[in-house]
Amino acid sequence: MRYDYLVVGAGLFGATFAHEAREAGRSVLVVERRPHIAGNVYTEEVEGIQVHRYGAHIFHTNNAQVWAFVNRFATFNRYTNSPIAVYKGEVYNLPFNMNTFYQMWGTSTPEEARREIDRQVKEAGIVSPRNLEEHALASVGRDIYEKLVKGYTAKQWGKPCDELPAFLIKRLPVRFTYDNNYFNDRFQGIPIGGYTQIAQKLLEGVEVRLGVDYTQHRDELRGLAGKVIYTGMIDQYFGNRFGPLEYRSLKFETTVLDVENYQGNAVVNYTEADVPYTRIIEHKHFDPGSHTGDAARPKTVVTKEYPASWQSGVEAYYPMNNERNDALFLKYHELVRQEEGIVFGGRLGSYKYLNMDQTMEEALALAEKELAGA
Repeated sequence: MRYDYLVVGAGLFGATFAHEAREAGRSVLVVERRPHIAGNVYTEEVEGIQVHRYGAHIFHTNNAQVWAFVNRFATFNRYTNSPIAVYKGEVYNLPFNMNTFYQMWGTSTPEEARREIDRQVKEAGIVSPRNLEEHALASVGRDIYEKLVKGYTAKQWGKPCDELPAFLIKRLPVRFTYDNNYFNDRFQGIPIGGYTQIAQKLLEGVEVRLGVDYTQHRDELRGLAGKVIYTGMIDQYFGNRFGPLEYRSLKFETTVLDVENYQGNAVVNYTEADVPYTRIIEHKHFDPGSHTGDAARPKTVVTKEYPASWQSGVEAYYPMNNERNDALFLKYHELVRQEEGIVFGGRLGSYKYLNMDQTMEEALALAEKELAGA
């Protein structure tokens, strides 16, 4: 064996584990199917602007240990995620807060807003929500659901809201304060200079091979290391033996515009069902102070994000966690027990939605377990 570990995937999970293994004196080979490291958090400079190639990524966490760890590899700005939503020309603040309620109903106090929501919830008459639509109606009423939830969510997941599990909407905060900060976490920001630098620093001293698909070279690569850390799709690893798991994908349309400021905010959601994209990202607003473009030739970079069904050959971004898929995942997970010398991790390997901090936290926990006594 030439290496102690073969890490499949150079995203945050794989790069974090590889870093910890190298620090512990273990030999590591990382293989990555894409032509670059950093996975979905990959950023690159365009017109002096750091562009998030695979959608907006804002690092946020309550885990002080993870925050301290990631700050070893980049300096973070003080960006606060405050998206806005557009519905038929109407503009609303997100998450749902007193600004949203004032824009929706003209209510200016928490008591007025609660009264209106309670009225609409009572009118809906839902006691035991069975799906996302019913949970939304029982939580915030029909106006917010119809304008800000229904169309956007159906586009995002490719299914009507009455066919989606309720937990998807439970991640959205509702506040009776004038607070547009989307996250409740103690720590939040975006690395000045982009995310790619974090993966580069994590992988310093580690051999990395780009453009290598592990599934196509499994026999050759498996013989190089004592153990494999696999961050790809778990069903694909097992040849879809029990049938494929469901995923959602995304398509991105990025354009350089000859204007200084296109939309005035980093993220603008479009919640109407008949608008094909879910949001437009204007990348310079993630870190306006770091823009290094030519002041005499103002430029901005915007990306339209289109949700898409997943099929073989395209990127899988989101696991479709529902009763059917979770049961199928458990069948694949049972196969893992029969595999020697391999550990699955990351969003695709564990088939669960993970934020960036959770991804790094799980990678650090795995490294601590694997490398104990090293």
